[in-house]
Amino acid sequence: MSSSSPPSHDFKGMLEIMLRQKPELSPEQIRDLIDEKKRKVGAGYLTDQGALFLVAADLGVSFDSLPKAQSGLKDIYVGAKEVTVVGRIMNVYPVHTFTKRESNEQAATRTLVVYDKDVRVKVKLWDRHVAIPDEMGLQVGDVIKIIKGYVRAGLDGKPVINLGSYSAIETVRDDQAIPSIESLASTVDSVSGPQDSAVITGTISANPRLSDFVNAKGGASKSLQLQVSNDAGTRTLRVVIWNIDESRLPKVFKVGAKLRMIGVRVKQGNPQYGNGDFEVHGDEGTILQFSDSQEDIEVMPLRIVSVGEETGRGSFLCLAADRAGRALVLTVDNSLASSDQLNAGAMIECVPSRIFGSSIVLSKDDSYVRVTDDDVSFPKLSKFEKKIKDIQVSQDPCIIEAIVLQAPETADVNTKTGETVPVTSTLLGDDTGEIRLVGWRNQSAGVNKLNVGDRVRLAGATAGVGREGSAELTLRPYSSVTRLS
Repeated sequence: MSSSSPPSHDFKGMLEIMLRQKPELSPEQIRDLIDEKKRKVGAGYLTDQGALFLVAADLGVSFDSLPKAQSGLKDIYVGAKEVTVVGRIMNVYPVHTFTKRESNEQAATRTLVVYDKDVRVKVKLWDRHVAIPDEMGLQVGDVIKIIKGYVRAGLDGKPVINLGSYSAIETVRDDQAIPSIESLASTVDSVSGPQDSAVITGTISANPRLSDFVNAKGGASKSLQLQVSNDAGTRTLRVVIWNIDESRLPKVFKVGAKLRMIGVRVKQGNPQYGNGDFEVHGDEGTILQFSDSQEDIEVMPLRIVSVGEETGRGSFLCLAADRAGRALVLTVDNSLASSDQLNAGAMIECVPSRIFGSSIVLSKDDSYVRVTDDDVSFPKLSKFEKKIKDIQVSQDPCIIEAIVLQAPETADVNTKTGETVPVTSTLLGDDTGEIRLVGWRNQSAGVNKLNVGDRVRLAGATAGVGREGSAELTLRPYSSVTRLS
């Protein structure tokens, strides 16, 4: 393992070399020489292999042509030098650049995660070595030999193999002794405890979504959040992939697709954010593989149901319906269209940048949208219209026309995350009944503008469980509230 460690040779290989270099000797004669050497040195002091080293020295036999025994990943230790090991790639991280404090120079680093039948280990590439994975076309599952690395402690104290000036990486023939990625995969059902560098498979069971957050270094980043379930849908795990690179995600991300996540961490979940079951967390090195083919994005005709609020990031939200009447949430870049152009009931054609379940992104870089003539084969807005008595708890958006029966009331509410947000509610009524309307955060202001006696058309609200277990309507960022004359 280290250059200072005593050589470890294979006895059979040593014997073969000795017979090649000393053809006048038979295996039996060498055996006699070994036994004699052990008797002279003293019983119990030498193994057969140790005695063979001494016999070889007497006869002038060199073992330089005999390769040293390979170290396994479990054998590496902090401080080891000239380490040569073989492992299968689990993760390839993107290049990270930084400025050295002592010299103010730019430097680059990159991390691989490799494993064998025993353990998983990080491999740190520096400067000129960071291009090796791209130049060699290294992929997850490839078996590589890391040559003359040195070992330092990582932030968690575990050994990390580093590549120095004289280090190298070679691809080698697949080693059947190292488990394949497929054989490491656990299903949602088999997740039973915390685990690092796991491979988890499941079915995407809820709309994936991207969220902005500030990472540990104070930079803006994104996280991908989704849920994966077992085949029966009886167990669901929350998944968060931090520092996600959107360019690595498929353009079509369908609910119901089979997903394999390679190189994730399983930890106990927080009941505030999920069901309290285990959670799966990944990062920028996590590999997402889809067993179902991800279809290409084509032109989509849609009918606008409601036009909602601005996102604050140069886009606004809409609710639309496809030909099957399925509700879709659109994020539309302001450079493609204005909220005035896409009024309720309008027909559009668009090419999305990305489809995340029932969420569609129309960005300025690779999308377009245009208003088209009405298509009579498309569902009319009347498909979503309901009377209050027919409203049931559902995530399906609805449209109602009603009269405001009470003055809006606003209160500050503490959420599970410790955030204080405004919540405004009022009571609506039609000729079939009454129902409470609630607006949270930004939607609070929309409810607060209503006056008793206003006749309103509410589009894109969803019904949840409210006071005393009865249904109540909640405004969404894509909802609209219109006063009727």
